[in-house]
Amino acid sequence: MLDTFPWVDLVGAPTPLERMSRIGEVLGHPAIWVKRDDCMPLAFGGNKVRSLEFWIGEAKAQGSDMLVVAGALPSNQCRLTAAAGAKLGIEVLVLYAGDSEAPLRGNAMLTELLGADIRRLGPVSEEERGALAQQAMAELRAAGRRPYLIGDPFVGALGYVRAAEELTAQDLQQGAGLRHIVLPGSMGVTEAGLILGAALLDRDWRFHLVSVEYDAAELTARLTENILGAAALMDQAVPTDLMDRVEIHTGELGGGYGVVTEASLAAARTMAANEALMIEQVYVAKTFAGLLNLVRSGAIPKDEAACILHTGGTPSLFEQ
Repeated sequence: MLDTFPWVDLVGAPTPLERMSRIGEVLGHPAIWVKRDDCMPLAFGGNKVRSLEFWIGEAKAQGSDMLVVAGALPSNQCRLTAAAGAKLGIEVLVLYAGDSEAPLRGNAMLTELLGADIRRLGPVSEEERGALAQQAMAELRAAGRRPYLIGDPFVGALGYVRAAEELTAQDLQQGAGLRHIVLPGSMGVTEAGLILGAALLDRDWRFHLVSVEYDAAELTARLTENILGAAALMDQAVPTDLMDRVEIHTGELGGGYGVVTEASLAAARTMAANEALMIEQVYVAKTFAGLLNLVRSGAIPKDEAACILHTGGTPSLFEQ
């Protein structure tokens, strides 16, 4: 489906699809699986690596000589862009929003270690950060550089269209019989790609998006926009019933983005003690808390196999 798009290989071999037998015992469910996108060779891995394969592919096709990325200090996207740049020999400028005096820890510490040029923007809003990123792009072009701005959501979603192909092959090879897929609900890039890819492959999967950032209406709007945008890039029609296959759950949101809850802390301890999975509190722990509740409530029946996507973010554990 994606042969015509420029792409660089950063993931390598398929990430593992593992059956979580001990969690299955805890929940009384025989078929709970995890897709380990935290297991990649590039700088602790994570879901952003799959998007970077297409973002950097497009950058190279356009003749770009540097990558520009903007985010908050805990950003996985900034850390992994710096890592990809180091691996491929491409200069990287990282624009960090937030307290200019805050120490570089976790993801941001790794970004510096990876050799990226870091510019601190101060405590700006998301909109201001975007404007400053565009300003930096203009300045670089005026200086004769050919920068590429990381982050186009439609191009980024292609990474998880490709992941849908990978997960489909593993599902069939391992006889998992997957019926339910549990994902974090956030910016909608990862989610859109996997949902669209599954539909184009005619997979009979039901998606559960556990919101970690937005209310249901905003998450639905972002998801729909990204699905339509990625489908248009691929010149593919979107099935009319696509959103009927998606359920959005906001019960784990708690106090909002990045705010720890009792359930997310409990989920992190449960997964560590029973599966040796390390999960951070911004995205992953709330998603796993959602999985536990979906199984316990019967929303995921015990005779239907389920898979949760571990999106990585491991360095954030060392910021908590």
